[in-house]
Amino acid sequence: MHAPRRLVLTTGEPAGIGPELSAAAAVWFARMRGGDTVPANAELVLVGDRDLLARRGGIDPSALAGVGIRHVALRVPAEAGKLAVANAPYVLDTLDTAIAMVQGGEAQAIVTAPVHKGVINDAGVAFSGHTEYLQERAGVDKVVMMLAGGGLRVALATTHLPLRAVPDAITAETLDQVLRILDADLRSRFGLARPRIAVCGLNPHAGEGGHLGREEIEVIAPAIARARAAGIDVRGPLPADTLFVPSHVAQFDAALAMFHDQGLPVLKHASFGRGVNITLGLPYVRTSVDHGTALDLAGTGKADPGSLQEAIVTALHMARASAAPGASSGASS
Repeated sequence: MHAPRRLVLTTGEPAGIGPELSAAAAVWFARMRGGDTVPANAELVLVGDRDLLARRGGIDPSALAGVGIRHVALRVPAEAGKLAVANAPYVLDTLDTAIAMVQGGEAQAIVTAPVHKGVINDAGVAFSGHTEYLQERAGVDKVVMMLAGGGLRVALATTHLPLRAVPDAITAETLDQVLRILDADLRSRFGLARPRIAVCGLNPHAGEGGHLGREEIEVIAPAIARARAAGIDVRGPLPADTLFVPSHVAQFDAALAMFHDQGLPVLKHASFGRGVNITLGLPYVRTSVDHGTALDLAGTGKADPGSLQEAIVTALHMARASAAPGASSGASS
């Protein structure tokens, strides 16, 4: 039996569905613990305001088997569906607490409930998302966003950028880093001995031989060639509209899309509500949900915890693979 695997779950924006989903996930975790889904030696620690979790979730998570809570106090009382700028520092406190736990060896993975980027920025903190925040705190040069679900894994070469900024962001250095991290973490975090990676072109029809754009010829294809020379099993650039045909994409372990809305609509169509957002390239495992704070559902009891449950299961699997003999992180520093 492996050593206990402890996950730390940040409970997200207090006005959104994060607290109630976290409480529901804690109940589910305790119920499933000891079965095939959640090993008996797994532990879950929720990071958030204890009273908020009890009030919005209707339970005391710390009373559940294998579940604990690391209390972080709200700055002001939270009301479901109503954002409070004063609680933005609370959200960041929960993240910093979780980061300290994994960096200090108290936990092997972070799972995150959704946060609201806008209210954090309104509080005067430049915040573009969990992914970038964790990257900065970990001190790594590059991380890769990958979503998994519906039998697909889709990684992104660029993330939250205006569409007109995407071509300039797709550089030789970026693609070299992304392909290296994607290959390394598919090996070390997912236990794939030789991952098969498909790379999308940027332009329609992957540029149509240069008639619809030259990024494939000048940037993407050379990066693929360098990756193959380095021992990475990668193919492309491939037209995105045909790559994601089920019979074609099934030949690969992951696809690399050039921009956010090239690959994620396909994955979310296949798995929304059960998809998992994964950050590759960190020195620890991090997973999250595939949805936002859903302020309109907060406090109604109608929010579906399915994606958060899948994020927990995925984190457990990744932590186990990472602990296996010979596994190593794909983090770039």
